[in-house]
Amino acid sequence: MSNPHGPASIADFRNAARRALPKMVFDFFDGGAGSELTLCENRAALDRIRLVGSAPVDVGHRSAAISLFGEPLSMPVIIGPTGLAGAAWPAGDQALARAAARAGIPFVMSSAASATMEAVAAAGEGRKWFQLYLFRDREVSLRLLKQAEALGFEAIEITVDNAIPGRRLRDARNGFSLPFRWTPRKLLSLAAHPGWALRMAKAGAPRLEVMEAEFDLKSAGTIAEVMEQQLDPTVSWDDIAFIRDRWKGPLILKGLLNPRQGSRATELGLDGIVVSNHGGRQLDGAVASIDILPEFVSAVGGKLAILIDSGFRSGTDVAKALALGATAVQIGRATLYALASGGEDAAFRALAIIAAELDVAQAMMGAPTIADLRPSTLRLPPMLLRPEQVSAREPMSPRPQSPFAA
Repeated sequence: MSNPHGPASIADFRNAARRALPKMVFDFFDGGAGSELTLCENRAALDRIRLVGSAPVDVGHRSAAISLFGEPLSMPVIIGPTGLAGAAWPAGDQALARAAARAGIPFVMSSAASATMEAVAAAGEGRKWFQLYLFRDREVSLRLLKQAEALGFEAIEITVDNAIPGRRLRDARNGFSLPFRWTPRKLLSLAAHPGWALRMAKAGAPRLEVMEAEFDLKSAGTIAEVMEQQLDPTVSWDDIAFIRDRWKGPLILKGLLNPRQGSRATELGLDGIVVSNHGGRQLDGAVASIDILPEFVSAVGGKLAILIDSGFRSGTDVAKALALGATAVQIGRATLYALASGGEDAAFRALAIIAAELDVAQAMMGAPTIADLRPSTLRLPPMLLRPEQVSAREPMSPRPQSPFAA
């Protein structure tokens, strides 16, 4: 970015996004379900974990690189699926895909994206995955699956923690809907954010491009209504097996909180899972993802890739999950906040900040490679398993230098 004295943390980017976006748009990205207990607990749980500095250890040569599904990542971070990114910045999905490519990590396109699959596939040369919903009309899901294959998307990530949409009270109170409906109060907020208003006027109002191509969305007002009409509460393991039979690339299941479900995922031959409470946007009062992670590692560690999301805002947060046995961390709001404040370059800067923070954590924790981040480098709160109860990860081969290196 041109300003070397810009945001220095994801918290700074969140503040910048709050200033840049109308209230109803910021709240759509920032908010959670119900009283937002899960949203708050995600952060509180991460903050309860403490790091153990392990000097003196030779950390003169450090690498955050790993291999995932046979391909290199510059660091164990993935930009996860986030719907309606175009409301943060015009062509926001493409901007995030390009930022991820520059950073050497994958980008996961959402079925609720504000761009076509063709547009995202053509954005940059990086690795792209596609997040799939199992719609009431399974033929729609199959068409998207075939389109993802034809366009070269590397992996499919099925989201399963959305039998019905969570009650997102900020959206209800703000009257957040698609298309945007401007009341006098909302127009005042719009007038206070002329930069965003001008960008949207030039680019056009964001739309759910993938879903609009398949469904008539005119009869629904809010995002929750759209999802309630189209998502299927009867989804079961038989449906996951159905997709497994039809997708030969990496298949990941997103939205697991019960470790017993992780064992079922291995039985079906899935390649990965995402331990996730949907960023606090579905079940109010749910367990924090980081708190339940050790149980997944004990149950299925080494049998498939264990990804995690929900609440991660720094490289230090990432280090905690890796030390507990996660393969990689998916982030969502962190890059959305940055996107809202400055587009692709800001999103790339946010990734560089996370990479720098992870590097500091590795150096101070005596971990030249990601494989060296182990439970013994943490001190855990009583509700988590003791470090010796968490399986150690398999060593990973060093990979090429990070794009963020000086």
